[in-house]
This record gives sequence, C-alpha cells and structure tokens, in this order.
Amino acid sequence: MSGMASGNFTIRRAASADLQNLLALYRHINSTDRELAPELAQDRFSAILAQPGMTVFIGFIDEIAASTVTLIVIPNLTRNGASYALIENVVTHAGHRKQGYAGKIIRHAIAQAWEAGCYKVMLLTGSKDPATLRFYENCGFLQDKTGYQIRRQS
Repeated sequence: MSGMASGNFTIRRAASADLQNLLALYRHINSTDRELAPELAQDRFSAILAQPGMTVFIGFIDEIAASTVTLIVIPNLTRNGASYALIENVVTHAGHRKQGYAGKIIRHAIAQAWEAGCYKVMLLTGSKDPATLRFYENCGFLQDKTGYQIRRQS
C-alpha cells in the first residue's frame, strides 16, 4: 500500500463531511482505543469544528485521507499579547508513512500559527524512538524544555 503515493498531496481544513476520514486515521494513533459511538463522535467533531482557534488539517493524496494534525491557537496576556499554539493528534495512515506527508502537514500547521501571530508552537510526544524525535527536530522543533502531564484516574 505504501506505493500508492502517485497522486498530489493537498492539505485543507477539516469539514463536517470529514469525520469518517479522521476516525479512520485516528485508529493509526492508538489501535487500543475503543471506537467512539457515532453520536458521540459527531457531537465531539461538531464541537471541535466550532471551537475558536482550533483547526484540524487533513492531507489528502488525491481523495484519500493520508495524514492529519490538529492546531490549537491560544490567546495570551504575556509576550505582548502574542498567542501561542499547540500541535496535537499528528498521525499518518500506516500505508502512507515515510513519504513526507506528516512533515508537510506539520509545516503547514506551523505556518498557520505564525500567520495567526503566535510566538511559539509546542508539541509533546510520548515516543522515545530516536527516529520520531529526529522527525520532529527536522520539522524545526527543539527539545529544550521539560514537559509534564497529569492524567485523570479512571
């Protein structure tokens, strides 16, 4: 399937009709996640699309959804009021990896953050894989801060 990249790679903002494409791509992030009930998925996606400052980008090879990233631009009162951004849910379909699509869509999201006046773009990864870390560095990210997270106990 990795040889299917003969078409053009185009990036656009997700629209309501893209829900199934996104759900299919998200299965490539964490295959152990349970599928959302259709009503819940639609409700969450509608909220995402309506959320100010939040944009889901999808990269297509012709009509096939190959890669996605979510950009969240956050208003700020420091740094002279310059917003900052967070990139989340970076995923490329397993059959379309190693072809530069994730780098293109991340660079597109970063360009949109700069256009929105952000002074920085942050991204967290749970990966310790040197190839993954090198990939993010090749996209321009520096591993120069310490990130923390806390997860809700179930």
